[in-house]
Amino acid sequence: MPQTSRALEPRPRTEPIGTGMSDADRSAVAASLAEILDGTYRLLVKTHVHHWNVVGPLFHPLHLMTEAQYQDLFAAADVLAERIRALGHPTAPPRVGSEKPSTADMSVEELVADLVADNEALIRTMRDAAEAAEEAHDPVTHDLLVARMAVHEKAVWMLRAVIAA
Repeated sequence: MPQTSRALEPRPRTEPIGTGMSDADRSAVAASLAEILDGTYRLLVKTHVHHWNVVGPLFHPLHLMTEAQYQDLFAAADVLAERIRALGHPTAPPRVGSEKPSTADMSVEELVADLVADNEALIRTMRDAAEAAEEAHDPVTHDLLVARMAVHEKAVWMLRAVIAA
Protein backbone atom coordinates (compact mmCIF):
# COMPACT_ATOMS: atom_id res chain seq x y z
CA MET A 1 0.00 0.00 0.00
CA PRO A 2 1.50 3.38 -0.94
CA GLN A 3 2.34 5.84 1.85
CA THR A 4 -0.28 8.35 0.73
CA SER A 5 -3.06 5.81 1.24
CA ARG A 6 -1.90 5.08 4.79
CA ALA A 7 -1.81 8.79 5.52
CA LEU A 8 -5.53 8.98 4.83
CA GLU A 9 -6.46 6.13 7.17
CA PRO A 10 -8.40 7.29 10.23
CA ARG A 11 -6.39 7.31 13.43
CA PRO A 12 -8.34 7.98 16.61
CA ARG A 13 -6.74 10.56 18.84
CA THR A 14 -6.68 9.97 22.55
CA GLU A 15 -4.86 13.04 23.79
CA PRO A 16 -6.22 14.54 26.98
CA ILE A 17 -8.43 17.59 26.61
CA GLY A 18 -7.64 20.27 29.13
CA THR A 19 -10.50 22.72 28.77
CA GLY A 20 -11.69 22.58 32.37
CA MET A 21 -14.41 19.98 31.89
CA SER A 22 -14.07 16.46 33.23
CA ASP A 23 -14.07 13.55 30.79
CA ALA A 24 -17.37 12.39 32.27
CA ASP A 25 -18.99 15.81 31.80
CA ARG A 26 -17.72 16.09 28.22
CA SER A 27 -19.03 12.61 27.49
CA ALA A 28 -22.46 13.34 28.99
CA VAL A 29 -22.80 16.65 27.13
CA ALA A 30 -21.68 15.03 23.86
CA ALA A 31 -24.27 12.27 24.33
CA SER A 32 -27.00 14.89 24.83
CA LEU A 33 -25.85 16.73 21.74
CA ALA A 34 -25.90 13.47 19.74
CA GLU A 35 -29.56 13.00 20.73
CA ILE A 36 -30.30 16.58 19.65
CA LEU A 37 -28.41 16.05 16.39
CA ASP A 38 -30.60 13.01 15.68
CA GLY A 39 -33.75 15.01 16.45
CA THR A 40 -32.54 17.85 14.27
CA TYR A 41 -32.02 15.52 11.32
CA ARG A 42 -35.42 13.90 11.80
CA LEU A 43 -37.06 17.33 11.85
CA LEU A 44 -35.01 18.44 8.84
CA VAL A 45 -36.20 15.47 6.78
CA LYS A 46 -39.81 15.86 7.88
CA THR A 47 -39.79 19.61 7.22
CA HIS A 48 -38.30 19.06 3.77
CA VAL A 49 -40.91 16.43 2.88
CA HIS A 50 -43.74 18.66 4.10
CA HIS A 51 -42.22 21.52 2.10
CA TRP A 52 -42.53 19.43 -1.06
CA ASN A 53 -46.08 18.33 -0.38
CA VAL A 54 -47.93 21.32 1.03
CA VAL A 55 -50.98 22.29 -1.05
CA GLY A 56 -53.86 24.71 -0.83
CA PRO A 57 -54.31 28.42 -0.25
CA LEU A 58 -51.43 28.53 2.24
CA PHE A 59 -49.05 26.86 -0.20
CA HIS A 60 -46.79 29.82 -0.91
CA PRO A 61 -46.18 31.09 2.65
CA LEU A 62 -45.75 27.56 4.03
CA HIS A 63 -43.53 26.52 1.14
CA LEU A 64 -41.23 29.50 1.76
CA MET A 65 -41.32 29.12 5.54
CA THR A 66 -40.52 25.41 5.54
CA GLU A 67 -37.72 25.97 3.02
CA ALA A 68 -36.06 28.49 5.35
CA GLN A 69 -36.60 26.12 8.28
CA TYR A 70 -35.04 23.04 6.66
CA GLN A 71 -32.08 25.11 5.45
CA ASP A 72 -31.55 26.37 9.00
CA LEU A 73 -31.83 22.83 10.37
CA PHE A 74 -29.19 21.61 7.93
CA ALA A 75 -26.77 24.32 9.05
CA ALA A 76 -27.60 23.62 12.71
CA ALA A 77 -26.74 19.94 12.29
CA ASP A 78 -23.22 20.94 11.25
CA VAL A 79 -22.81 23.22 14.28
CA LEU A 80 -24.06 20.50 16.63
CA ALA A 81 -21.76 17.86 15.13
CA GLU A 82 -18.78 20.20 15.34
CA ARG A 83 -19.51 20.88 19.01
CA ILE A 84 -19.56 17.13 19.68
CA ARG A 85 -16.16 16.89 17.98
CA ALA A 86 -14.82 19.86 19.98
CA LEU A 87 -15.79 17.97 23.13
CA GLY A 88 -13.52 15.16 21.96
CA HIS A 89 -16.15 12.70 20.79
CA PRO A 90 -16.86 11.26 17.36
CA THR A 91 -20.16 11.81 15.64
CA ALA A 92 -22.25 8.95 14.33
CA PRO A 93 -24.63 8.88 11.40
CA PRO A 94 -27.94 10.36 12.56
CA ARG A 95 -30.76 7.93 13.26
CA VAL A 96 -33.48 9.44 11.16
CA GLY A 97 -35.54 6.28 11.43
CA SER A 98 -37.55 4.47 8.84
CA GLU A 99 -40.74 6.37 9.48
CA LYS A 100 -41.93 8.19 6.43
CA PRO A 101 -43.94 11.34 6.96
CA SER A 102 -47.23 10.66 5.21
CA THR A 103 -48.42 13.94 3.84
CA ALA A 104 -50.89 12.49 1.36
CA ASP A 105 -53.72 12.47 3.89
CA MET A 106 -52.67 15.49 5.94
CA SER A 107 -54.50 18.79 5.87
CA VAL A 108 -52.41 21.95 6.12
CA GLU A 109 -53.45 22.21 9.77
CA GLU A 110 -52.27 18.64 10.46
CA LEU A 111 -49.00 19.23 8.62
CA VAL A 112 -48.32 22.35 10.67
CA ALA A 113 -49.35 20.62 13.91
CA ASP A 114 -46.92 17.79 13.06
CA LEU A 115 -44.04 20.25 12.64
CA VAL A 116 -45.05 22.17 15.78
CA ALA A 117 -45.03 18.95 17.84
CA ASP A 118 -41.58 17.95 16.61
CA ASN A 119 -40.15 21.43 17.19
CA GLU A 120 -41.58 21.51 20.70
CA ALA A 121 -40.18 18.05 21.49
CA LEU A 122 -36.75 19.18 20.32
CA ILE A 123 -37.02 22.33 22.45
CA ARG A 124 -37.76 20.22 25.54
CA THR A 125 -34.75 18.00 24.84
CA MET A 126 -32.55 21.06 24.29
CA ARG A 127 -33.78 22.68 27.50
CA ASP A 128 -32.77 19.63 29.54
CA ALA A 129 -29.42 19.41 27.74
CA ALA A 130 -28.75 23.14 28.24
CA GLU A 131 -29.35 22.78 31.98
CA ALA A 132 -27.02 19.77 32.09
CA ALA A 133 -24.37 21.68 30.12
CA GLU A 134 -24.62 24.58 32.58
CA GLU A 135 -24.21 22.18 35.51
CA ALA A 136 -21.14 20.72 33.73
CA HIS A 137 -19.67 24.24 33.47
CA ASP A 138 -19.95 24.20 29.67
CA PRO A 139 -21.16 27.68 28.71
CA VAL A 140 -20.36 27.10 25.03
CA THR A 141 -22.83 24.23 24.70
CA HIS A 142 -25.33 25.99 26.96
CA ASP A 143 -25.26 29.12 24.80
CA LEU A 144 -25.47 27.08 21.59
CA LEU A 145 -28.56 25.29 22.86
CA VAL A 146 -30.21 28.46 24.14
CA ALA A 147 -29.75 30.03 20.70
CA ARG A 148 -31.18 26.92 19.00
CA MET A 149 -34.18 26.92 21.36
CA ALA A 150 -34.91 30.50 20.33
CA VAL A 151 -34.89 29.46 16.66
CA HIS A 152 -37.28 26.58 17.32
CA GLU A 153 -39.58 28.67 19.51
CA LYS A 154 -39.80 31.25 16.70
CA ALA A 155 -40.53 28.44 14.21
CA VAL A 156 -43.37 27.21 16.42
CA TRP A 157 -44.80 30.72 16.69
CA MET A 158 -44.59 31.28 12.93
CA LEU A 159 -46.11 27.89 12.08
CA ARG A 160 -49.01 28.46 14.45
CA ALA A 161 -49.55 31.98 13.12
CA VAL A 162 -49.97 30.66 9.58
CA ILE A 163 -52.96 28.53 10.51
CA ALA A 164 -54.46 30.77 13.22
CA ALA A 165 -58.19 31.23 12.83
